[in-house]
Amino acid sequence: MKTVMLLRHAKSDWEDESLRDFDRPLADRGKRDAPRIGKAIRKQGRIPDLIISSPAARARQTIEAVVESAGLDITPQFDDSIYGADPADILKLIRELPDTISSVLLVGHNPTFEHLLDRLAATDRHMATAALACIEFQIDHWDDINDGQGKLVWFVTPKELPG
Repeated sequence: MKTVMLLRHAKSDWEDESLRDFDRPLADRGKRDAPRIGKAIRKQGRIPDLIISSPAARARQTIEAVVESAGLDITPQFDDSIYGADPADILKLIRELPDTISSVLLVGHNPTFEHLLDRLAATDRHMATAALACIEFQIDHWDDINDGQGKLVWFVTPKELPG
């Protein structure tokens, strides 16, 4: 079995119009929500073997807060290809993972992650900021992942969490 967790970055700050989109940091709400998602990961007991994130400031800040609050001993990898990717690009990245990895947490952006979730799990879920989806696949090899064969085992947004 293989597991993909998709995490959309937390709420970003739009105040400084001089910043490039890539450089936008988290807003106060994002700084509150990201640690709550980390605690939800810990509570679910689904600890990823690997974390790959967009290097955009808001994604980087999101995963750093998630890792800290979840107490994970995993150093995230930052992959330039996630920023600006389309669902097919992310699916290609997933299919190229080594089979020694059984669970991956990907951190990125909409609309890509929302469309990828729909594609993988044949669902129609909106991925609000800091939404986290956990999808299981009954496969042994990452390159066997196909559209619609994933099972959405849980989905959480910060609004659904206490505190």
